[in-house]
Amino acid sequence: MIDYEILKLIWWLFVGVLLVGFAVMDGQDMGVGSLLPFLGKNDTERRIMINTVAPHWDGNQVWLLTGGGAMFAAWPLVYATAFSGLYWALFIVLTALILRPVAFDYRSRVPAQKWRSSWDWALFIGSFVPPIIFGVAFGNMLLGVPFSFDETMRSAYTGSFWALLSPFALLCGIVSLMMILFHGANYLLLRTTGELQARARRVGILTGLLTALLFAIGGIWTYFGVTGYVASGIDPAGVANPLAKTVTTELGAWFTNFKHYPALSLIPVIAIAAALLGVLAQYVWKPMVAVIASGLSIACIVLTPLVSMFPFVLPSSSNPVASLTMWDCTSSHLTLQVMFIVTLIFLPIVLLYTGWAYKVMSGKVTPRYIKENDKSLY
Repeated sequence: MIDYEILKLIWWLFVGVLLVGFAVMDGQDMGVGSLLPFLGKNDTERRIMINTVAPHWDGNQVWLLTGGGAMFAAWPLVYATAFSGLYWALFIVLTALILRPVAFDYRSRVPAQKWRSSWDWALFIGSFVPPIIFGVAFGNMLLGVPFSFDETMRSAYTGSFWALLSPFALLCGIVSLMMILFHGANYLLLRTTGELQARARRVGILTGLLTALLFAIGGIWTYFGVTGYVASGIDPAGVANPLAKTVTTELGAWFTNFKHYPALSLIPVIAIAAALLGVLAQYVWKPMVAVIASGLSIACIVLTPLVSMFPFVLPSSSNPVASLTMWDCTSSHLTLQVMFIVTLIFLPIVLLYTGWAYKVMSGKVTPRYIKENDKSLY
């Protein structure tokens, strides 16, 4: 039997992997969807863009569903607190995500231009809104979310939806949007040809530079302008009790882990370096290198706040002691162990199947391909 403390750490890693998987895989689809009304100048070009991601978008969305399910099972206190306190933000995300499958399925069923244009904008909303809100959510995690627990350990959210939209959180939302636009543009460079490919290249160069610049600005802002949290008195192997610890706050505390373990500083450095490498690859017409670079950049951008906040998962700005850490918000030892065994079995299958699907459905999507398969494609 694996020690409880080790299982808690393993599930922190697993949740991080799921978040990275969602950001990289579904971020690619959302990036293309967000660019759809702007890069596609006619119906054929828009169908080309849609069909570059059509074989994979629904499978990629499984990363989000799995991440939510893992959080519910492994971190029930985080799930209950976040999904109740941030209800309206998550409701907007859910509404936007509902638009995506409907738009994919109905968009090309009627040849009328107005019909297709309306669904193109629906697909844009379903792709554009979630990354912004997820980025804003990460920003609020770094700032602290206003919640506390009563005597029965029920969480109470004391903030409002509009309070979530602080300047720092909005910057994080823009970083999130830029990185998925960069990734989507790189994928279009890989899968398209002609003028559409050239436009994707120009957008990729711009958004890649903005990703690196804004992420660096966010790091500087976090160091000099964001109050971080420091926990003490936690029993890593103890039962889940968020109130059984001491928490202090201080400016720049989110960089403590980087100071104690300098090797971790490679994560944000790689995030910026990979973004710049992706820009260079776009410039010299190396699409596969660009896709790999933007994916690596996204992974490191997502990992940076997770590593920076460790062991905090959901800090509380209204009552710092109530902040949730990976040590005191988890399910039982048995639950984590059963989930660990299930994950070891199914995660490799998902990864192998995803790799096989991308290999089989690779290649350029051209106007000729769209014309020859007009009745069967999105």
